[in-house]
Amino acid sequence: MLGKELQTLRQRTGETAEAVSVALGFSRSKISRVEAGDIPLPKLADLEKMLDRYGVSDPDDRAELLKMQRDSLSKEPFISYRSVLPSGVMMYVGLERDAVKIRGYENNVVHGLLQDESYAQALAGSAKIVEERTTEFVERGVRLRMERKELLSSGGTEVHIILTESTLRTVVGSGDVMRAQYAEIIRLNELDNVEVQIIPEDLPTYRAAFNFTVLEFTDLDPVVQSNSAKATTMWSKESDVGQYRRQFDAMVKSAPGPSQTPQILHALEKKLWT
Repeated sequence: MLGKELQTLRQRTGETAEAVSVALGFSRSKISRVEAGDIPLPKLADLEKMLDRYGVSDPDDRAELLKMQRDSLSKEPFISYRSVLPSGVMMYVGLERDAVKIRGYENNVVHGLLQDESYAQALAGSAKIVEERTTEFVERGVRLRMERKELLSSGGTEVHIILTESTLRTVVGSGDVMRAQYAEIIRLNELDNVEVQIIPEDLPTYRAAFNFTVLEFTDLDPVVQSNSAKATTMWSKESDVGQYRRQFDAMVKSAPGPSQTPQILHALEKKLWT
């Protein structure tokens, strides 16, 4: 993950990996392998040189990247980062953009990639005063959420989301907002690269206790993420990722298939919002 952030910072400057390697006295392969996550960056001095080169001067930004560098060398099972990194890209959003497969489970609110704009607006607006957010912050967050959904329509990423029925019964905004949200899930579920399953309330089956998303990549090991108000937590240890994959697979097998999702939503809409 440090490598991805360094790659984004380099690309933001417009420099090639070869140009950076010449300027800093690194081998071309070292830059590429660090960015790809194939090797760590063990020397603190090397990271300092790269940050200077990329114009990262804010003390908090540098401290965050130094923390990432230390974490990349440790054996700890998980790491937490600030929501926004020096590149200006949220950690999770940056990884989500590069993922080839996304497996998400939500039992609280509709998964971000499935949210209708009116639902996202109502959800963010409801927390505005409590979490002391500005109108600009809320609007920017909604725009970002809608931009994230572009990877669904591009067809380049396989997305499989599981929702609990209780998530879809929780009123966000109004009945009109919920009907629009149901329609959006049905629309997205019809895309070739998207599958949505819903676990009915009365189905006696396994449900994971906490929300999570598994991200799989072409050139990085898979990671699992969960969010808090101020940080994104990533699990990259193989045993941790394996545990979440087993949880997801168990729910996939027991929940009604994606072909039944429209029927479930239509029934809920008729019962709750008409």
